[in-house]
Amino acid sequence: MNLLILATATLLADVNSRRDAVVQVVEKVSPAVVYVGTVQLVERSFRSFSPLDDFFFGPRERTEAVEGLGSGVIVDPNGTILTNEHVIRGASQIHVILADGRKLDADVIGSDADNDLAVLKINVKTPLPAAKLGASNDLMIGEKVIAIGSPFGLKKTVTAGVVSAVGRSFSADNRTYDDFIQTDASINPGNSGGPLLNIDGEVIGINSAIYAGGQGIGFAIPADKVRRIVTELSQFGKLRPAWIGFEVTNLNPKVARAAGWDRTFGALVSAIEPGSPAEAAGMQEGDIVMTAGGHQIDDASELRVRLKSYPAKAGFPVEVFRDGKNVALTITPSEYPPKLAEELSWKRLGFRVKAAAGTLTVAAIRPGSNAARVGFASGDVLLKVNGRPVASEGDWRDALVSARGASSVLLLVRRGRTGYHVTLPF
Repeated sequence: MNLLILATATLLADVNSRRDAVVQVVEKVSPAVVYVGTVQLVERSFRSFSPLDDFFFGPRERTEAVEGLGSGVIVDPNGTILTNEHVIRGASQIHVILADGRKLDADVIGSDADNDLAVLKINVKTPLPAAKLGASNDLMIGEKVIAIGSPFGLKKTVTAGVVSAVGRSFSADNRTYDDFIQTDASINPGNSGGPLLNIDGEVIGINSAIYAGGQGIGFAIPADKVRRIVTELSQFGKLRPAWIGFEVTNLNPKVARAAGWDRTFGALVSAIEPGSPAEAAGMQEGDIVMTAGGHQIDDASELRVRLKSYPAKAGFPVEVFRDGKNVALTITPSEYPPKLAEELSWKRLGFRVKAAAGTLTVAAIRPGSNAARVGFASGDVLLKVNGRPVASEGDWRDALVSARGASSVLLLVRRGRTGYHVTLPF
């Protein structure tokens, strides 16, 4: 008996010595990680067994149910779940499987394709285990991170690695995603939507994608961005376009020397919109933006990327260099005024739109504009902007505001029965 007790004690001591920080994080958080299953109805072409049918009728189509899979994480005991937008995109049915094996239908509270984030809700009578959404603004390159998900449908798969980089941009599904965490913790198909955790078990990112051309390169949406977006999606179902109201350009050595700026980073404020939140915050033309939201700004492109993730009424700090001094400002974006969005269409593209019966058409063309030069005509039907469907004037405004920092926009236009892709300078 004594030998058995000794052996048992030794075994327990051995197990406890192996229960390191990673194991503890997995034990703590995995009950909050869920499997997300979807069903999407798609049209598939098929041919008949009869050559005569094919000759007279050609290929025909039938509707098929295609199943998808992904991961998610519960962030509120009431059943609020975070996952990727691409996991639930186009789904006619969504369900989640909890750690205890329950399978429940899920509703979409809101989603944002530009940031690949979606908020789901399941109805439960008792509180669920939930993970804590942490912070990502203090991430250290090289710090340990853990990913939990359901790759290839294998539930509760764990991988570990480090933070490889922050502020990364990458392209996938004909979109460009900005300001993501890069990690070498394996993120496989099905891991999408699961949590990226720090060693304290806090969610510091939502796993989103892998880099197809390389090993050990995965991307996650940073927690600070997630928190801002989730607030918007939960309240409004979408990310409302925000107005900040200033333009920036890259610094050149001549301008930097004239301003007394001896650093190699920063973005030059080139214009301030009258009455804008930037003007109200005290920003001035000629200011050199050093940091935004606590992050150093390397160039104008990085600043534009970071500003896109701040919704209306979400204030953030900005530090600028002016007259040889560092000046601290706080900018609180407002909702983008519809009138300004309409001006984007008229001034930059060269046409106005009107909506009727679920269709958006070109209403007027500005002579000498980009639209006039490529042959736009009144009555042309607008279907998509940068891959985003537009069926109303609100859709149109949102799409243009989202694209306002780009140099061009890709439009899908229908004239008669024919569709055309047209790229216009913006």
